[in-house]
Amino acid sequence: MWLHRYAKLVSAATVLLIVAGGLVTSTGSGLAVPDWPTSYGWNMFTFPMQHMVGGIFYEHGHRLIASGVGFLTIILAAWIWKAEPRRWMRNLGFAALGAVCVQGLLGGITVLWFLPTAVSTAHAGLAQIFFCLTIAISLFTSRGWLEPRTDPVDDRMLRAVAASTTALIYVQVIVGATMRHSDAGLAIPDFPFVFGGLVPPEWTSPIAIHYAHRVGALLVTLAITATAGHVFYHHARQPELRRPATILLCLLLTQVTLGAYVIWSEKNVAVNTAHVVVGALTLATSLVLTLRSFRVRFERAAEFAVGARQPMAPTLGQSGVRA
Repeated sequence: MWLHRYAKLVSAATVLLIVAGGLVTSTGSGLAVPDWPTSYGWNMFTFPMQHMVGGIFYEHGHRLIASGVGFLTIILAAWIWKAEPRRWMRNLGFAALGAVCVQGLLGGITVLWFLPTAVSTAHAGLAQIFFCLTIAISLFTSRGWLEPRTDPVDDRMLRAVAASTTALIYVQVIVGATMRHSDAGLAIPDFPFVFGGLVPPEWTSPIAIHYAHRVGALLVTLAITATAGHVFYHHARQPELRRPATILLCLLLTQVTLGAYVIWSEKNVAVNTAHVVVGALTLATSLVLTLRSFRVRFERAAEFAVGARQPMAPTLGQSGVRA
């Protein structure tokens, strides 16, 4: 269980990293430290604390937290490799390590190339993937996952709707990241209407990106509602499904409210950052629900793998000679 607890620590540290990244974007501090991997020529870890003021505090703090998460992930991957008998879990640990390494490089390129939208969006998108990997590792090492169940849920419809919802939320996160990094957050200045109506009277690139994010929010709302409704109707007695479905609905309500206040507050730093973080938590919760709906498939695959490794007993032919 210590591995599980450590994996949860890495996940919590990743949430802190997402908060720091959201603050960098919300405060416009992405170029407050213009060099990388150094900070104004200093080694990242020896940069004087008294100089961490204004935007430097957010950007350099983000780098320090990212370095800490990277170090924690190295330990996690090594621990999984040593302690985990499941080969696919060892691969998952190395996937997390590879993701955090690439994430660091993308962060550096973002600074060196002066915050190009495509690279900044990729940086944000990979951050969500890394977070999901840490969440998956935490789930797969938990006692609830490892203990055998007497009443496994085998619901093809739930798997389909939950997986689709998770994919849709991730796409919505990418569109939101594109909106933030292309400075289109206030391209449509009113909410819930769009320039007083339902459709923009004119189209520009920022307006199109912003409008796509709002349409995506509507689709995500419908998808989460459908997923949670399916769980409550068919699997209300399954707490491992009911709990994440309930949390998912609460996060959805919070996220929609925060999205509205981002507009009404004209991108208040705290509200904007909270919107980013709750979006990540929504994606992670949907992933947990999806993985639990696929648990019976994992168990069958494990049983098949064990059976495939068992040597076949020799058989006797009609003559009594071993075949």
